Amino acid sequence: QPLLESETDKPSVHLLAGRAYFHSAQLRRAEEAFTRVLELDPTDHYARFILGRTLQRLGRFVEALAQMRMASAMNPVPEYLEAINEVKARIALREP
Repeated sequence: QPLLESETDKPSVHLLAGRAYFHSAQLRRAEEAFTRVLELDPTDHYARFILGRTLQRLGRFVEALAQMRMASAMNPVPEYLEAINEVKARIALREP
């Protein structure tokens, strides 16, 4: 926390914190950290992807899909494409 407060303009610090929050299931904090990374560096495809994963775990599938699609457009790696398909399938299950 002190590092986050002293290094408010460093995307790497917020990304590291976000990953720690994500892996410890502190998903709201993770969302805030990844959002801050993207405020500082909108081109960070990994931050977009992991924000999408965070939103997915929060059950916010449409928002997750948007972030994952942007990440994939920036860097079309298989992991991103697989995640997009997972989220699309979850959205399809929820539609009437």
